Amino acid sequence: MMVFNYLIWNASPEIFSIGSFGLRWYGLLFAVGFLLSQQVMYYIFRKEGKREKDVDTLTVYMVVATILGARLGHVIFYQPELFIQDPLSIILPFEFSPFRFTGLQGLASHGAAFAVLFALWLFSRKKIHQISFLQIVDRVVIVTALIGALIRLGNFFNSEIIGLPSTNPLSVVFINRVTESIKDKKDSPVEYVKVERNKELPEGSNGRVPIFIYVVFKPGVDQARAQSYLDSDVAYYINYFTEYVDNQRKGLNYKSDTDGAGNITARISTLGIARHPAQLYESISCVILFVILFLIWNHRKENTPTGLIFGVFMIILWGLRFAYEFLKEDQVAFEQDMTLNMGQILSIPLFVAGIIILIRALRNKKQLPN
Repeated sequence: MMVFNYLIWNASPEIFSIGSFGLRWYGLLFAVGFLLSQQVMYYIFRKEGKREKDVDTLTVYMVVATILGARLGHVIFYQPELFIQDPLSIILPFEFSPFRFTGLQGLASHGAAFAVLFALWLFSRKKIHQISFLQIVDRVVIVTALIGALIRLGNFFNSEIIGLPSTNPLSVVFINRVTESIKDKKDSPVEYVKVERNKELPEGSNGRVPIFIYVVFKPGVDQARAQSYLDSDVAYYINYFTEYVDNQRKGLNYKSDTDGAGNITARISTLGIARHPAQLYESISCVILFVILFLIWNHRKENTPTGLIFGVFMIILWGLRFAYEFLKEDQVAFEQDMTLNMGQILSIPLFVAGIIILIRALRNKKQLPN
């Protein structure tokens, strides 16, 4: 039997919450990505003798295009039924009944890519900026890789865009969706939930790993209330989140204990599903890509052949995206019967475009100083 190590990921996706509003790690990392990218763009513009104030305008273009493009891209490519069934949910980051801040549920990087390119084309049309479309794209893709790294890290905190089950030593058991649901349900009697590896049993096949889920009830909760909550709500959530826990849709296997103060703790024995941390694979790749692109620019700065950085970016980013999709779960049900999923289909034309752009850049006969 193969024995493997894995990380149990039970961190909260929220940093803090006030009423129905919660600041999530995803939103913070998204914002930090743009703030850092803005500083890098200041540096690039300053070194090339361009107006640094244009970076502020450029940042607004990028933020708006990224959010709108990513959201519309997700709806168009993955949930087109929302245009008819719930059009307001496409652009509103909250629900009405009951009122709850949700953020924009579902963002697609391919949609963001098309929207950002369009926004940069609009930006370059203003002669006041004195920079061509391909020149500005060459600079923007450098920081786009940095933004992408932080966004994928935010996906990791959210336990979304998860990988396939795996016995890889780097596998992760994503369990925070389960524990957060148990703890944060309205009128929940639970104080907190923690998860530990069950070393009493061996690992199973296809990434199945024995775990203990400890449900610690609030002081004053009696045995009857605790048992009722375990047999109903807790059992429901553990059998509902089948992408994170494999309980085989059975009743809970648990033992409950009461300490000297009368506080109740239940220990649930079940199977977690260890998966490829695909979000981290992509995040780390984007950091490496950022370094590569920055070094290419830094070699010649404004004398870098136009389109060279853009072409390299498109080839590496979308080539890796195509490959990583083989390690990821399908995002929507209709992809299950497809040879290539939607992410791979959308990556192919962008990858090919990158090859064409790079070849044109390398064939540029204009002699540039070393």
